[in-house]
Amino acid sequence: QVQLVESGGGLVQPGGSLRVSCTASGGSLDHYAPGWLRQAPGKEREQLACLSSSSRRDGPTHYADSVKGRFTISRDSVKNTVYLEMSSLKPEDTAVYYCATFFLGCWSDYPGNFWGQGTQVTISS
Repeated sequence: QVQLVESGGGLVQPGGSLRVSCTASGGSLDHYAPGWLRQAPGKEREQLACLSSSSRRDGPTHYADSVKGRFTISRDSVKNTVYLEMSSLKPEDTAVYYCATFFLGCWSDYPGNFWGQGTQVTISS
């Protein structure tokens, strides 16, 4: 059973930057396609970024149009951690940010996927 713990959320001014982290225990992130999603109050969950490469397959990195060029997803296999670097942040980026691991590829629905508990990111002056 993989457990995911997000950290690094907080309050940032518009135009600022923030990095959120997702550290895994109980299994290696290298075996999965890790991704970041967010959900703002009253809105549907939004897929943001996903690394489709894993120890089992190669693949591209996916970004939502709303964050392309501003957000970067990366993985540190030694630390078993996935990061989401966010820049040029806007008030509409305010949401709870979740990381997840996808066993069958980015955004795939599968019982063997795992989710973190989320971290709040608030963009406000």
